[in-house]
Amino acid sequence: MIAFLGLGNMGGPMAANLVTAGHQVIGYDPAPTAVERVAARGVTVADSAAAAVRGADTVITMLPTGQHLAECYDTVLDTAAPGALLLDCSTVAVNDAQAVAARAAEAGFAPLDAPVSGGVAGATAGTLTFMVGGDAAALQRARPLLKVMGSRIIHCGAAGAGQAAKICNNMVLGISMIAVSEAFLLGRSLGLNDQALFDVASTSSAQCWALTSYCPVPGPVPTSPANRGYEGGFSAVLMRKDLHLAQTSAARTDVDTPLGAAAAALYDQFVAAGNGELDFSAIITALATHPRTPEAAS
Repeated sequence: MIAFLGLGNMGGPMAANLVTAGHQVIGYDPAPTAVERVAARGVTVADSAAAAVRGADTVITMLPTGQHLAECYDTVLDTAAPGALLLDCSTVAVNDAQAVAARAAEAGFAPLDAPVSGGVAGATAGTLTFMVGGDAAALQRARPLLKVMGSRIIHCGAAGAGQAAKICNNMVLGISMIAVSEAFLLGRSLGLNDQALFDVASTSSAQCWALTSYCPVPGPVPTSPANRGYEGGFSAVLMRKDLHLAQTSAARTDVDTPLGAAAAALYDQFVAAGNGELDFSAIITALATHPRTPEAAS
């Protein structure tokens, strides 16, 4: 039996895909709307995390922060079946992932940190990429489940390595989305239409995921959130979180990441202006109205 804690935009579709594949999944989430969505897809809903986890031989978590994860594991370690596989798909700080893994291993469980890439579309389609940190034997146990929810499984190293890969990846994503947005705004100012710039950049040296899969302007990529008023997708508040996780790790390891820091500052401003629930590609709307500094204008 699989317990799934955290049934939001990512966790909900992942849990539903496990049910479709024939697994028994008992889930819990404090948000009623999340629970309603997964119940309609066949996930059995518990009225508490403890009730969902009790006796489970696999526990999958998809939670907002390291604090949520640590508090959740207080329950998980007390109620899951002995030796259960604990698969955390949240994105948290590397040291937080290592701390809960150490607690779980000491208690006789098999922990893995396995954050994901691919967004809501990937979670729904079962095509996520899993970046896994932890013991190879635990990963072998997890592979059949990961293959249901994703198309790529990469063992990045020991506990915490999956989180390290995720925050580095998302730092690049946040920076590149800003760069792509700036290019479209500059192109418009020079008389280029969006489709023309996309056609050139998507087949030239500027090609990147932020451009070809998540284009921040409506039109060129019909599935991108830009075509839905930037609703859905990967929220700006989550991108801000990941950029700050990267900055925290950079400070701990004394690595200079000036572009990562600049991206974090821009998303801070964007979220503070009330845009946190919009997709992170909506940053282009803030850049379009951002006044140029005298230095930039000169």
